[in-house]
Amino acid sequence: MRLDPIDQRIIALLQEDARSSYAEIGERVALSAPAVKRRVDRLRSSGVIRGYTALVDPGAVGWTTEAFVELFCTGRTSPAQLKAAALRHPAVVGAYTISGEADALVHLRAMDMSGLEEALEKLRAEPFVTSTRSMIVLSRLVETLAPRIVQDVGTAKGSPAS
Repeated sequence: MRLDPIDQRIIALLQEDARSSYAEIGERVALSAPAVKRRVDRLRSSGVIRGYTALVDPGAVGWTTEAFVELFCTGRTSPAQLKAAALRHPAVVGAYTISGEADALVHLRAMDMSGLEEALEKLRAEPFVTSTRSMIVLSRLVETLAPRIVQDVGTAKGSPAS
């Protein structure tokens, strides 16, 4: 789907605050609330916007320890096998097939180092995992759920300058 500058601005505003009303967004992009709703509905139906969610700070709920773990697997381990294994482990918050030496990269979160060690041991027990290499996260510097659409507020075609 091709996005025009107004669609891009609407997406950027929703990424900043998904609870913004159509009227609030409309004021920022020089459209009526119903026009914004039509555009958001079209973006949702085409799959550009997949949904809305509450972002929870892992540290606020006690998940203060995290690591990225490279998985090295036996010969023909499929992405479906990796995904199924990742879904079996509650500490896995992300899993990716990757290029390079490792076969996959897994993001783990736990309450403490002991919990992280336990999660790692369970992951290592998967029958296709031959070895792992772990990197403990010291601090999160940047974290977003999706690429941010960056546009200057008020410069979308047809909108007044701020």
